Amino acid sequence: MLFNSFLFLLVFLPSALSLHWLVERFQPGWRLHLLVFLSFVFYGYWDWRFIPLLALSILINWTLAEFFARNRQGFLIAVAIAVNLLVLGYFKYANFFSTLLPGVSLPNADIFGMGTALPLGISFFTFHHVMYLSDLKAGKAPRYDLTRYALYIGFFPQVLSGPLVRWSEIMHQFEERPYERSDAAQRFAWGMMLVVIGLAKKVFLGDPLAADVNPIFAAAANGEIVSLVDAWQATLGFTFQIYCDFSGYTDMAVGVALMFGIVLPQNFRIPYRATSLSDFWRRWHMTLSRFLRDYLYIPLGGNRRGLPMQLLALLATMVLGGLWHGAGLTFAAWGALHGFGLCVGVLWRRVARPMPAFLGWGLTFAFVVLAWVLFRAPTFHAALRIYDGLIGFAPVGHGLKWRSIAVAAAVAMIGPTTWDAVRKATPSRWAAVAFAILFVLTLFKMGNDETYEFIYFQF
Repeated sequence: MLFNSFLFLLVFLPSALSLHWLVERFQPGWRLHLLVFLSFVFYGYWDWRFIPLLALSILINWTLAEFFARNRQGFLIAVAIAVNLLVLGYFKYANFFSTLLPGVSLPNADIFGMGTALPLGISFFTFHHVMYLSDLKAGKAPRYDLTRYALYIGFFPQVLSGPLVRWSEIMHQFEERPYERSDAAQRFAWGMMLVVIGLAKKVFLGDPLAADVNPIFAAAANGEIVSLVDAWQATLGFTFQIYCDFSGYTDMAVGVALMFGIVLPQNFRIPYRATSLSDFWRRWHMTLSRFLRDYLYIPLGGNRRGLPMQLLALLATMVLGGLWHGAGLTFAAWGALHGFGLCVGVLWRRVARPMPAFLGWGLTFAFVVLAWVLFRAPTFHAALRIYDGLIGFAPVGHGLKWRSIAVAAAVAMIGPTTWDAVRKATPSRWAAVAFAILFVLTLFKMGNDETYEFIYFQF
């Protein structure tokens, strides 16, 4: 079920909120069970055959965690994590490795009739399992009953595309009575505002940019020459499309969760204002960055084993982070490029003077923008077509649609984060009316124009 659909906005969400309020009011002990049920309804709407996979994933991991908590056999956690990663690898990378190794035929196990179709959200809920199990083995995480664990893994606002939530950030909130808090009404209002703003970002900014960007990358993939103007249209357009699309989704996820009394972590902090590549990754997809740092980079040695190992760990972490985004060599190359950039940043900080902030911002922004071509292009050949156009090895062309890019750039780079803006907003009737009008206009826009899935649904 898409956040940017009439079914979700006008049917599922109001119905779920009404049921949640009734249960919280009259049978509070059923609240968590209801949220688990709603999460499975939301997850299974897209394809009911995915439900057994999510349910089995939760049940098996919780059972192994219970065995470990009772017997303290460390191999159980290692087995559980390995199985999670193997399942993710099969569904996400089986076809990828088959193309790399044409002589190798991988079995096509038709699980639940899905074949090797990628189950929605499998990357995100697999990483949630890994975070909890790793911390349980390290003695940081306590045991939880099956209902609470199922809700941690499958909570519907974040199950499909994050944010990646650590157990320590959310589990204690399940015990609260959200509508008995003194700030319950304020938090509910913040949630509605976040949903409206996130949806508006997607519908008014992200989708129109997608309409401009997609045909150009499709032409490049077909081997057509991409003009200078079209190459910059596609590259800058995608730079701000992916921000408006993904940060819009995150705003909606955080807002929906807040309406149910749950505070999810923030995922963006004006990343295109970063003054270094490491600063960019502290601002972009922040929950994934923290996961890669704490559960991959540090276990690989981090900065504790000397400079060569630190650089190798950085590079390996970013290559794997790139592959996490998609089963393709272009994603691996995108990750490797960021890995090399981070390595250069480490070396620069060791041997050179601090870089002026403006110069650092310019170099970082240019690097990130040019790297997005690899992320978006379906093949290296398509990426080279775009790069040829960017540097002028193609006709100049005409018709740069700069207004849509300029508006999206202003939203992405000026002002506070959505979360900060909402929390600082002064409650008033006029503000309520303005948000209501924006919501209605957004619905009309959705009805009149083509809508696109959120980009991160494919990951």
